Amino acid sequence: MITHHAQSPGLGTLGRANRLHGAATRFRESSRTTCLDIGLINNMPDAALDATERQFRALLGAAADDVAMHLTLYSLPEVPRTDFGRRQVSRYSSIDDLWVRHHDGLIVTGTEPHAADLKDEPYWESLTRVLEWAECHTYSTILSCLAAHAGILHFDGIERRPLGDKRFGVFECVSVSDHPLTAEAPARLQMPHSRFNEIPEEALRRCGYRVLTRSDDAGVDAFVKKRKGSLFVFFQGHPEYEASTLLLEYRRDIGRFLRGERETYPSMPQGYFDDEMVEALTALRQRLMADRREELLAEFPIAAAVSKVTNTWQSTAQQLYRNWLLYLAGERKQKLSA
Repeated sequence: MITHHAQSPGLGTLGRANRLHGAATRFRESSRTTCLDIGLINNMPDAALDATERQFRALLGAAADDVAMHLTLYSLPEVPRTDFGRRQVSRYSSIDDLWVRHHDGLIVTGTEPHAADLKDEPYWESLTRVLEWAECHTYSTILSCLAAHAGILHFDGIERRPLGDKRFGVFECVSVSDHPLTAEAPARLQMPHSRFNEIPEEALRRCGYRVLTRSDDAGVDAFVKKRKGSLFVFFQGHPEYEASTLLLEYRRDIGRFLRGERETYPSMPQGYFDDEMVEALTALRQRLMADRREELLAEFPIAAAVSKVTNTWQSTAQQLYRNWLLYLAGERKQKLSA
């Protein structure tokens, strides 16, 4: 088991700290005699494994303040791995250990899809077993991006729809439902998205899902549904992303284009770069479209771009996860006192 004792982060302005003081105090009081037991099933491709672990550790630590947590890492064994990836996940707990234990909360990441139908992915059987296990062995489970799409397909037969182009960038979302998970969150919030598919909101509502946040440009952002003993939380966006994650993903996709692994030049992330960087990257696009050679990826102004991008969603992400941890603590306390 990997033990992660969250430390107290900076909460921004004094006003924000005061608003959150009551919730943090309740959280500490409910957790004095125990710590929250969280599982993270990290299914990201090899190159993103460590970054994804780092992102979730940082976000959970910031959300938890000074409350102790145990974080146990897993990965689905059927996710394709290189030798490097297998070495990385060899320090994780075996997925077989999951079936015989309880976690207060579980987080399941997505991965890059390779099949048109999610049911044809090699890890489909293991993933659906995780979903069914989580219904009875967690108080709440977060499903991120592709895992969210897999969850609604398995539980309710809701199929995602392919987009004409990648939905990529930072989008303004609005809170559309009063719910404990969005308590203290702003009415309008920024959230990064990176996906090739979308979920029809009308299908979610027909099947009893509750939409929490949505965007005019990106569609449904976050939604929830209670299944047996667990509250399932679905994120189409990525609150865990760091400031530079979209930037590095964009550069990666340009490299794939230059190597001939994709036919079209990738779209620039929306709402992310300032005007000066948009102009520089547009000029680079024209250069690489005219001279498609992988070595020219070195001309990508990565240092300048990293210095300009900012994490405009961090405070919202911390609040969402703080509320999730508060929910877990409350559910655990109620269960133990029953």
